[in-house]
Amino acid sequence: MSDAEWALVRDLLPVPGWLAGRGGRPEGYCHRQMVDAVRYLVDNGIKWRAMPSDFPPWPRVYAFFARWRDTGLIAELHDRLREAARRAEGRHDEPSAAVIDSQSVKADATVALTSRGFDAGKKVNGRKRHLLTDTLGLLLNVLVTPASTTDRDAARVLLTAARSRFGGLARVWADGGYTGHLVDWSAAQLGVVLGIVRRSDDTRGFQVLPRRWVVERSFAWCLRSRRLVRDYERRTDTSEVVILWSMTMLMSRRLAARHQGAAQMRAA
Repeated sequence: MSDAEWALVRDLLPVPGWLAGRGGRPEGYCHRQMVDAVRYLVDNGIKWRAMPSDFPPWPRVYAFFARWRDTGLIAELHDRLREAARRAEGRHDEPSAAVIDSQSVKADATVALTSRGFDAGKKVNGRKRHLLTDTLGLLLNVLVTPASTTDRDAARVLLTAARSRFGGLARVWADGGYTGHLVDWSAAQLGVVLGIVRRSDDTRGFQVLPRRWVVERSFAWCLRSRRLVRDYERRTDTSEVVILWSMTMLMSRRLAARHQGAAQMRAA
């Protein structure tokens, strides 16, 4: 991270227990070193054992990564960054509308058969990433499943969790894969209007579809992180956390660039 990014992220980091007076042993490495090491792994797609010597030893970095995954600290940091990014765009902290879609990716040999499947439509043997984003493309919720899981089944889990977290969520846009009973179920059980954005039958080639392009762009943002080009993680929750780390990098860089631009304008 640049100094400008660190100045921004530092104030949003969860406070360690020992520093807040809740007990525990002080950590051996500063958070900036650890966060930089995890970001390096996600961005460059290296193996844990290939961590450069400039960072702390890889077992310590992995322990930090696993602790933040299991305790939900990375999700807390991600949500704080998303709220700051939405405020910077003049939006409320919580969204009232969202977009949902899925992406099938090939799985590495490290992924067990119990957590992988075959997507007959995409002809992909691996896992499927289900993203729920706001209208800016920022991540609201993520679910990683075997590729054989249908979009509608995963959407029930995503929408239920999102509705409990974001009380103002009232409308969600999706593609034709989410048609059927899900539309009636989301309206009756969650009070959320699920709008289906269909592709015209006579359309040829690529066409940008209203609302649907937002989440497609979010998938493209994630694939800038080489660790996400293929699914290498043994656990699905680890795959979800890697996506969170990727999105935190995107948002922290944007916010730092915005703050630097504002500072330059004030100086001029």
